[in-house]
Amino acid sequence: MSENAAVRFEGITKRFPGVQALTDVSLGVAAGSCHALCGENGAGKSTLGKILAGIYAPDEGRVYVDGRDVTFAGPRDAFAAGVGMVHQELAFCENLSVAENLCLGALPAARGLVDRRALRQRAREMLASIGSDLDVTRRLGELPIAQQQIVQIAVAVGGGARIIVFDEPTSSLSQVEAERLYELIAQLKSRGVTCIYVSHRMTEVYRLCDTISVLRDGRHVATRQASELSEPDLVQLMIGRPVAAYFGRRADETRGTPPEPEELLRVEHLSSDGHFDDVSFSVRAGEVVGLAGLVGAGRSDVAETIFGARKRTAGRVTISGRAASLSSPTDAIRLGIALVPEDRKRQGLVLSESGRRNMSLPLLGRLSRFTWLRQSEERALVERHFHMLRVRAPDIDAPVAGLSGGNQQKIVLARWLAADAKVLILDEPTRGVDVGAKAEIHALIGELAAKGAGVLLISSELPELLSLSSRILVLRAGRLVGEMPAKGATQDGLLRLMAGIG
Repeated sequence: MSENAAVRFEGITKRFPGVQALTDVSLGVAAGSCHALCGENGAGKSTLGKILAGIYAPDEGRVYVDGRDVTFAGPRDAFAAGVGMVHQELAFCENLSVAENLCLGALPAARGLVDRRALRQRAREMLASIGSDLDVTRRLGELPIAQQQIVQIAVAVGGGARIIVFDEPTSSLSQVEAERLYELIAQLKSRGVTCIYVSHRMTEVYRLCDTISVLRDGRHVATRQASELSEPDLVQLMIGRPVAAYFGRRADETRGTPPEPEELLRVEHLSSDGHFDDVSFSVRAGEVVGLAGLVGAGRSDVAETIFGARKRTAGRVTISGRAASLSSPTDAIRLGIALVPEDRKRQGLVLSESGRRNMSLPLLGRLSRFTWLRQSEERALVERHFHMLRVRAPDIDAPVAGLSGGNQQKIVLARWLAADAKVLILDEPTRGVDVGAKAEIHALIGELAAKGAGVLLISSELPELLSLSSRILVLRAGRLVGEMPAKGATQDGLLRLMAGIG
């Protein structure tokens, strides 16, 4: 291993109940470099990063930082040693302000009381270090997920860490915000900061990283220079088989379009005060309609209002030609509407329950007889969909809290596939999902449309929208500002319309 390694892992092994997360992993990370960790969901990437950040302790093996053998009792010890981590899943005190969350580990005090003025000043300086000017007095829980992610990045960068683990840092960011992060990482490298970058997005890996290490099934497979490893070869190292294409084809390219496809969903002049105003569109059977927009444009708010999870103040929703009363998600589910939410942990899952219970939750009426759950039928249904989506879990009764983010997302998707919903609203369906699973989900979306479902696809990944959608709607500042056929559209054209440029 290189003598100038800022971080060195030697023989790292980590076990969890029923899961061997890492087995004898050894690799080094050069000082001042951006080093990618790649692999499928459950390969052990996040676990390795959390061991470095002091969140987990290895069962076997050693960790060296700047040549010193280190043992961290917790994240505070790791941070004191100059190691920070930006997590994929947010972990904040949502009832506290942005400033309080940023300085939670070291609140400035005067005469035994928190110095509020110093607190706000320090928080503004930490945000300024990453080019952000968020209002530090706002309650964190009021912010969109993307802005919460920015706060988390500021904790690591503004805290002066010399080694930073970025675990899927752009999974909640728009393209514009992601570009700012790329610039920030380039600045960090120029200052000698070592970055360990975990991502499923190939364009990010090749744009940012000097070296790539691949993990598969908890084992170190290879470490190569990014310039010497082609994208197809990287994918094959990650999943053990070649993937011909990352994105499925649009539904209109895989089958003949019916002469007059049924209009499954119509939204007319829909509004929700403070979130979006006067939005109208429709989704027909067999159609994938993309919904694009910058963070804060109102995409998720529109989805939640259609699903009955957010109050509408004007407008109406029509399902298969009939006006729908959608005062709660129960109403939406009964009418055949499904929502895969952007924030799977808070809105999509019961983390303390098993994969089986999470998947069958909206299907209990169908799986019951005289209020008694037919467990054999439930188990067969869940096992079939676990196999279909290649969910990696010890078994269907394992708690979802212990699964990787990508496998949690697969369980949310499997739930609605089993429910046979006719209108699927997918809000960032491939967020935090590895490249192999992403290709499978894309193919699945195409298959669902081909079978007559209507899909409203919300994504911050413009190539995903352009590849899968028949047409794309664009929201800006809560208003629908444009619609274009996906065929022939470009990322640049979409970005300009999203940002209101030209």
